[in-house]
Amino acid sequence: MDTLLSDIEPVALKAWAEKRMIFLELTDGRIFGFPADRFLILSRASDAQLKEVQIEVGGHALRWEELDEDLTVVGVVAGRFQISS
Repeated sequence: MDTLLSDIEPVALKAWAEKRMIFLELTDGRIFGFPADRFLILSRASDAQLKEVQIEVGGHALRWEELDEDLTVVGVVAGRFQISS
């Protein structure tokens, strides 16, 4: 039996930013949020820049074009942040 990557890794359907938090709606129905300030580039971004988040690679990545920043969905859901709390 073949297992699809989307069956074992979280995949985002939607992404948005509110009050310096980035939120993801995942295909399994969960809503996941993480603080933008846990990543170097995002911590320096304006609120308007954070809101420009796009879902890429079939829901497996987040992209901020103006900031030239990419994050994996599996990485943020697993808590792999650049800056500790």
